[in-house]
This record gives sequence, structure tokens and C-alpha cells, in this order.
Amino acid sequence: MSFYNEIQKYNWEEVKDQIYSKTTDDVKRALQKEKIDLHDFQALISPAGTEYLEIMAQKSMHLTQKRFGKCIQMYIPLYISNSCTNTCVYCGFNCKNEFERKILNRSDLIDEAKEIKKLGFEHILLVSGEDQKRCGSAYISEMMDTIKDDFSLISLEAQPLEVDEYEKLTHKGLHTVYIYQETYNESNYKKYHPAGKKSNFQFRLETPDRLGQAGVHKVGLGCLLGLEDWRVDSFFTALHLQYLEKTYWKSKYSISFPRLRPHTGGFQPNYETSQKDLVQLITAYRLFNHHVEISLSTRESEQFRDNMLKLGATSFSAGSKTNPGGYSNKEESLEQFSINDDRSPAEIAEMIQSKGYEVVWKDWDNFMQL
Repeated sequence: MSFYNEIQKYNWEEVKDQIYSKTTDDVKRALQKEKIDLHDFQALISPAGTEYLEIMAQKSMHLTQKRFGKCIQMYIPLYISNSCTNTCVYCGFNCKNEFERKILNRSDLIDEAKEIKKLGFEHILLVSGEDQKRCGSAYISEMMDTIKDDFSLISLEAQPLEVDEYEKLTHKGLHTVYIYQETYNESNYKKYHPAGKKSNFQFRLETPDRLGQAGVHKVGLGCLLGLEDWRVDSFFTALHLQYLEKTYWKSKYSISFPRLRPHTGGFQPNYETSQKDLVQLITAYRLFNHHVEISLSTRESEQFRDNMLKLGATSFSAGSKTNPGGYSNKEESLEQFSINDDRSPAEIAEMIQSKGYEVVWKDWDNFMQL
């Protein structure tokens, strides 16, 4: 049994009809509840829910502070490779883009880590293009070994692996794995992922199941906003989250909201997701799940991130570079996408503190060193 079996019970168009048929009365009923279900979540993300954003924002702020306090965790991505064997039409790492690829070695990684440590970070997210042969689990393990003494928490965003591979990495100290389905619309999935291992919808969809089976401490979910109708994709993300929490209850979970950004190749979003839409979505998730961690990356603008600080977010990236070697500035390399908020970590930390919140650079000691 996996989430792939669960999702077969649902029809994309029927779910879309359910969401778009929700009324203001459905939204009001949802807002009166202390704990909402998936039907209520549909109401909150529906067009009818747009009239109640202020109420949703207030409830989201209250619930977030009740569960997480006034704390914002800081993290930074470290791109270790832009080598990829997939042909995702929306990604700068698409293997058809004719640019020289960069795979960091130990020396490169040490240089990158030194620069990141100067910025104050204790939590690191290793990011790699999906190249199983050149950047598989053995390479990831080597990179983790190289920096494990420098950071208290190591997370990963890379190609899907098998259960035994995740188990080995977890035993080495891997804490969190982020894996985005991009879209839950199986009918259109192949259109965006025409070739490469990522074109296998089921294998990618079952990755969080393998993470749960491997005992990974935290799993990050999300869909790529702009490929399909954000309301429908977000419903399936919420369904996925609910399934995982019930099935692999020992793991923690987080939600991210990557919106399509400019990149090499120039793919244009099929569906617009405005900042107003994103406010509605984030606050709806908080009302749906009081405990899920919510991340906002530098894909979003300064003003938007500043405003969302109090409305549901629990972690911010800062000073992000989306190309291998980007922090030590040795040479130019292909970036995955362009960032939108280019403030330094110190500037973002100052903004967070100015709003009465605490900046958390470290809240987890490397258990492998204890």
C-alpha cells in the first residue's frame, strides 16, 4: 500500500469541481471549526475563500504562534551539482540546456561550507540535480561526510532514492529530505517530464513512502505552483500530508510553496499564482494542519516575505545561491532558477527581529556527534 493507491480513488476534474463549487457558507462553516477536514480545506482554498483572507490570516497567525512561538528558523541551500539526466521543461537544470555542468568535489564543498559558516548558518540543505550515475547516494554520502562536523543539521533535496539508500544516509546523520511532486495531475505529468527517471510519476509519488519506511526524521512536501491549477494541486498535497502523518506518524513534515521563477529555457507558467493566492494557500494550510512547518524561500519578494512572517511561515532561506560554487564565487555555473529576495542573511535576520520575532540559527544538535 502506498499513496499511489490512495490517489487512484480521486479524479482530478471531480476534485476541481468540488473546490470551485464551494460557497461562502462552506467557508464560514470551516472558519468556525477548531479542526478542519479536507472538505473544509477545499472551501478555504476555493474562489469563495478569497473574501475571508483577513479572518484566515488572523487565525493562522494565532495558531502559528501557539504552536511555534515567535521563532523563525534560518536555512540556506548549498547546490552540490547541476548535472541532471531529466528533461523537465520548467527547470534550468534540464539536460538539454547546453551549458557546462558542475559537480562539486570535496575541496569545492569545503570552500562553499566555509563561506556559508561565515554567514552564521548551522542548518544546511544540500541540493543536487538528478543524476543517479554521477551524483547518486554514494556521492551524497561523501558530501555529507565532508561537512558533517561543520553543521548541526543536514537536509537533502535530490533525486528519489530507494529505502535502503535513505536508511544509510539517515544513519550518517541525514535529518530531512525535501521531495516535490511538482504536480499531482498524472494525466499531464509526462508533458512536463518527458524523459529521464523523473518521468515515472508513480516512482516519484511513492518517494515519501520510502522516506517514512526508512525512518527519516522530517519529510518536506510541495507542488510547483504554475504547472497546473494551484487549488487542485494543493488539495492533493494536503491529502498526501494527511496520508503520511497517519501512516508514518514518527516523522515530522513541512510544506514549501515553490512558484515558477525565470530560468534558462524560459518556460512560462500555465497557471498564474498571485501573491494573494499564496496568502490564501499558506493560511489555509495552517488552519488545516496546526503542526506542519511552512517554509518560504528566496523565490518570493522581499515585501511578500516580510508580510508573511507573522501569517504562518516558520522557516526562511536567506542569501541563497542556486548554482554550484555560488558562495565561494570561483566561477560561473548554471543556476536552477533566479532568486527574488537577494538580501543578505544579516539583513533578513534584522528584519525578523524588528518584527518582534527570534531568529533561530540552530535548534538541533547533530545526534551523530552526541
